[in-house]
Amino acid sequence: MIKDYFLNEIETAIKKAIKDNKLGEMKEYTRGSLSTERPKNADFGDFAINVSSLARFARIAPPLIAKNILEYVEKDNNEYSVVAGFINFKAGKTLLSNAIEEIFKKDTNYGKPENVKTEKILLEYISANPTGPFHIGHGRWAAMGSVLANLLKFYGHEVYQEFYINDAGSQIQKLGRSLAIRVRQELGEDIDFPTDEIERKNFYPGDYLIPVAKEFIKKYPNEKTFEPLSDTTLKLLCDFAKDYEEKVQRDLLDNFRVHFDNFYSELSLHKSGKVEECVQKLRDSGKIYEKEGAEWFKSSEYGDDQDRVIKKADGSNTYLTADIAYHIDKLERGFDRLINIWGADHHGYVARVKASIEALGYDPNKLEVLLGQLVNLVINGNEVRMGKRKNMVTLEDLIDEVGVDATRFWMSMRNIDTTLDFDIELAKTNSDENPVFYVQYAHARACSILRNAVEEKLNTETGEKTPAPMTKAELDELINNYKAETILPTLDTAKKLILKLEEYKSMIKTSAETRQVYTICRYVQELASEFHSFYNSNRVISDDKEMMRARLALVIGVKKVLRNALNILAVNAPEKM
Repeated sequence: MIKDYFLNEIETAIKKAIKDNKLGEMKEYTRGSLSTERPKNADFGDFAINVSSLARFARIAPPLIAKNILEYVEKDNNEYSVVAGFINFKAGKTLLSNAIEEIFKKDTNYGKPENVKTEKILLEYISANPTGPFHIGHGRWAAMGSVLANLLKFYGHEVYQEFYINDAGSQIQKLGRSLAIRVRQELGEDIDFPTDEIERKNFYPGDYLIPVAKEFIKKYPNEKTFEPLSDTTLKLLCDFAKDYEEKVQRDLLDNFRVHFDNFYSELSLHKSGKVEECVQKLRDSGKIYEKEGAEWFKSSEYGDDQDRVIKKADGSNTYLTADIAYHIDKLERGFDRLINIWGADHHGYVARVKASIEALGYDPNKLEVLLGQLVNLVINGNEVRMGKRKNMVTLEDLIDEVGVDATRFWMSMRNIDTTLDFDIELAKTNSDENPVFYVQYAHARACSILRNAVEEKLNTETGEKTPAPMTKAELDELINNYKAETILPTLDTAKKLILKLEEYKSMIKTSAETRQVYTICRYVQELASEFHSFYNSNRVISDDKEMMRARLALVIGVKKVLRNALNILAVNAPEKM
């Protein structure tokens, strides 16, 4: 990376200057103590390093420190200058031309870090009840989780994606009872869900169970013992509805380009005995005590703000009990790191789970939890209230309305800890204000330029054909046997675009290490902006063959980097729009 090259040159020069006693009283320097930044005034340089922090060791003024350091820098064809305590840097033709050459050489691997520590990671996200359609909050976790998985894999990690099915609680019984009412309605009975607000909470009155009821009747035409509802029939209804809804969810995930390696059933965790096994281990180690008939876990001894009940007075487990066992199971499967994406309302839950991991003898720092804010739907400038089916609160409705590409991009383009305002009307428009269209159009424009470079032009008035600016063979030669010096003729006008292309490498590394994916969306928007600006100011296809080859090389570089980034986002990179 160019900024890393600059930092390395300065740090190497500092070491030499210290050795020659040119930095006052300064006796040593630890690499990594300084960092690069972008100058507020772009005329000063591409990057800058503030060396003022060295003054307290050198006991001399920052401008003199900077001046003395520069004496030991190999300038090559790069430009350096001193402004106050800043060393400014402008990349020269060698660094810039090499940056484009690297894109051609590495192609789909461009931006992939080298010599980094990698891990075996279990990434868990969405984790929903199989009791109905995904809401748009699930859509945000689905998009961000799958993008994070793609990013971490590209970085070099071994990533295993898991969906935790919450199928062990009373919600499955509620689902079965709700389906029973829908089945009876389909059979012609005059019955409806309770109108009493408290009673109604024991059912799922949504219309989405109507097609489930129709399918149930087809499969079990003779099943009519719904009143009174026997345990056998209730189990049949529960199992049928759960399987149906799980398939609906999985089909939607496939359509949304979200692919899990494993769907882990909470019910299977209970049946395996692992939940009770964890509870017993906590008992045996003295981490549980009884109070008011319940069993309490001493989580406050491990950083939680208070102790937590894991066995209620009636002997049933709390939600925490199964979650403890699930995370221990993850660790026992040999993962180096566990990453969970949870809603912001789970903030207090993190300390409890980490406490249980530590209490059972594992490293709690192996668990990372990303807490995400919700999504607000905006239609015609007005925020849509959640909870009204007619106002498109399901993920499937949203995808049907704006498409997979727009949904994935919009769901990923804000920091996870920021509430996302999803503007449906804007997401559907073919305008520069729609970020996904703006980026995809940049890729399509690059493809169009490359097509035009090798196509004959027809004069519709005279019928005459103008030969293509270059042959297909010449374009293939440019792509397959690119030389660094090809870009030199356009360096003066393309520097900002080249630096933005080169920034892709640092963006990928930082995004992976900080677990942020919105930075990829922001980057491709900025790259698209630089590309559109370059195209509007410079004629790519021209009679100047040398200049045309240089600018076409830039276009190819933009196309490759946009494609790579959109692949990580799992958003299409169209060649025509």
